[in-house]
Amino acid sequence: MRKKRKLTLLGRFVIILFIGVMFGTSFGFYYRLSTDKVEKDDNKGQKTEQETVINKKEEMDASLVMVGDALIHSAIYLDAYNGRDYDFKPMLKEIKPLIKDYDLKYYNQETILGGTELGLSNYPRFNSPYEVGDAFVDAGFNLVSLATNHTMDKGEQGVINSLNYWHSKDNVYTAGSYLSNEDRENSIIKEINGITYSFFSYTTWTNGLETPSGKEYLNNVYSPEKVQSDIEKVRDKVDVVIVAMHWGTEYSTSVSASQQEIANYLSSLGVDIIIGSHPHVVEPIAFIGKTMVIYSLGNFISDQEGVERLTGLMASIDIQKTVENGVSKIELRNPKAELLYTYSTYGKKRNFVVYPYTSLNDEMLPGYKDYYETYKNIVLSLDSSIEMPSLE
Repeated sequence: MRKKRKLTLLGRFVIILFIGVMFGTSFGFYYRLSTDKVEKDDNKGQKTEQETVINKKEEMDASLVMVGDALIHSAIYLDAYNGRDYDFKPMLKEIKPLIKDYDLKYYNQETILGGTELGLSNYPRFNSPYEVGDAFVDAGFNLVSLATNHTMDKGEQGVINSLNYWHSKDNVYTAGSYLSNEDRENSIIKEINGITYSFFSYTTWTNGLETPSGKEYLNNVYSPEKVQSDIEKVRDKVDVVIVAMHWGTEYSTSVSASQQEIANYLSSLGVDIIIGSHPHVVEPIAFIGKTMVIYSLGNFISDQEGVERLTGLMASIDIQKTVENGVSKIELRNPKAELLYTYSTYGKKRNFVVYPYTSLNDEMLPGYKDYYETYKNIVLSLDSSIEMPSLE
């Protein structure tokens, strides 16, 4: 009986030991399985996060609106004079609300802002009061081209006065005229809505008024070598390069061979937007590859004779930047244009106001619809895809 009991106890011990071993093995296997699952889940989560980063896509947008020459004849500054000072703001009252939502707002300051201390003057050697700039800044303009055939009309002091005035304005950037070589070499690199840009201005005309030797920085005269050097310094640093060109043939609505040659060259250097002035009349808008070329915006405000010289162009473009997988891409979208007209009281040279053609009537400009169609056809002659409003 004793022997049988001993065997029974031993059997029980073996059974318990077996159960323990099996339990330990099962627990270890389960723990390893659970750990593997957690690690796999963690790896899966990390992979998902990495894929999200890799596939992240960002889009940024900025808008640019452009108008032409501020050609301030004596009739315009006399109209702005109120007996104490000069106020040009009422002349821009119809344009200010049209451009308020744009990020970048460009115009060409054709006449030098040398101030009243140098004596205001008319054609052929212009000088305009600082208050012209005040009106454009008040309207929202923040990109100003200064390289023109009238930049040296008041000599070096006129340029110094002009630049001292513009440098006193916050968040307004000028190009084409400088106080020193160092100033000229310090290329504009700015950012708007996450999009970086550089802005340059050159003139092919000087009216024979050359800059003093060694002071060529006063008026930025175009040369292929100068342009190439300027653009190569910034092309890999910015998203968009904007170049204002004072070029072409005065009063010609056709694009000259010289304009075409320069436009093609600038496009080959990677310029995105070319803004033309000098002809004082509107010329076509076209695309050379991905480069937008406005051959001439015409006059924005002037007292020149003839409807074609009182008609200007307001053009706009949307700039879209897409960043995907660390690669940036720039697209120019929605090119638009609208014709403008400098109105004044007929025969009295008073009450100058710039209006869009869409706000005109036959009392303000008899036959305005016919004029509109004529200049619209010129603007669209090289690219009919540019959106322009209808007067109907």
